[in-house]
Amino acid sequence: MEQVSGLLSWALSRVLWLSGRSERGAARQPRIMEEKALEVYDLIRTIRDPEKPNTLEELEVVTESCVEVKEIHEEDYLVTIRFTPTVPHCSLATLIGLCLRVKLQRCLPFKHKLEIYISEGTHSTEEDINKQINDKERVAAAMENPNLREIVEQCVIEPD
Repeated sequence: MEQVSGLLSWALSRVLWLSGRSERGAARQPRIMEEKALEVYDLIRTIRDPEKPNTLEELEVVTESCVEVKEIHEEDYLVTIRFTPTVPHCSLATLIGLCLRVKLQRCLPFKHKLEIYISEGTHSTEEDINKQINDKERVAAAMENPNLREIVEQCVIEPD
C-alpha cells in the first residue's frame, strides 16, 4: 500500500509539473506568434508597388496589423495576410497578391501554409482575386509567363 501511495504521489507531482510547463509554454505562445508576424511583415513591407516607386508599406497596402500567424502543429504555422489596395478598382491587386506570395514562399525561414486575401470591402472584385492568389495552379501558371515573372522579380527584389 505504501508503494502505491508513493507511486500515486510521484505521478501526481509529475502531472502538476507538466501542467505548469504547458502553462508557461502557453504564456510564451502569443509572444512567439507576434515575433513571427513581425518577421513576415519585415519581408513584405519592402515589396515595391508595380506602378509606383513606393513600397507596399509606404502606400499602406500592408501594415503590421495585416499579418496574422497561428501555430497549426509544432513548428508548422498558418500565415494570413490581408492587404488593402490603394483604390477599390485597383487593376494590379492580383499582381500585388502574387508578389506577396512569391516573396514569402522564397524567404520565410519556417514551415508554413500561406493565405493571402484582400481586406474585406476594399476592392470591387475581392472574391475573384482572393481565389486567384490562393490557387496554386493559377500562381504557377502566372509565374511561367516571362513578362509577369519579370515584373514580380522587380517588385520583390530587396532594396540596396
